[in-house]
Amino acid sequence: MKHGKKYTEAAKLVDRATQYEPSEAIALVKKTASAKFDETVEVHIRTGCDGRHAEQQIRGAVVLPNGTGKTVRVLVFAKGDKVNEAEAAGADHVGGEELIPKIQNDGWLDFDVVVATPDMMGVVGRLGKVLGPKGLMPNPKAGTVTMDVTKAVNDIKAGKIEYRLDKTNIIHVPVGKASFSEEKLQENYDALMEAIVKAKPSALKGQYLKSITLATTMGPGVKISTAKY
Repeated sequence: MKHGKKYTEAAKLVDRATQYEPSEAIALVKKTASAKFDETVEVHIRTGCDGRHAEQQIRGAVVLPNGTGKTVRVLVFAKGDKVNEAEAAGADHVGGEELIPKIQNDGWLDFDVVVATPDMMGVVGRLGKVLGPKGLMPNPKAGTVTMDVTKAVNDIKAGKIEYRLDKTNIIHVPVGKASFSEEKLQENYDALMEAIVKAKPSALKGQYLKSITLATTMGPGVKISTAKY
């Protein structure tokens, strides 16, 4: 894969053989962000889990103290009083049954997170084929199937992110933007890692966190030491 000049210059700042401390990695990643837009800073965690076994699955959510720097659009499936509650909390879209054809047939996907009250999951379930592959299906573990729609919407707007294993047992999550200060990125990183460490499956034998890499959207990866975990 051929990389551009900016990437090549940025990559020179990173020693690929070194596992950096989180604070050093964050400083480096900020230095290597050279795109014309405000790049997202992402953490990629390779785990020793085997996601094919249900008891080794990892899925949850954490509120980053400083948010992700991204405006998140929330869709809430609700009925009755919960509709007003969701609107009051600042949900971008609220509805029920009538949204099914709009999403299924018209391909409407102007939202980043879907929240549903438990009594609406029968309706939402019909959208499994559309929402599932995009990782948008509401899930109790992620706090997106709940009667407390106010808290769900507030948390998401405040910077709540979901983490889960992908098919290769890696967790990919954003922890902010390159324009964030090092302190803010560090606080977000620490909050994420605390949640990931707590989420370690009890059934797992052997090493849990195999490698941690920090990178911006367009920049090179910086390896972080896993020693303290």
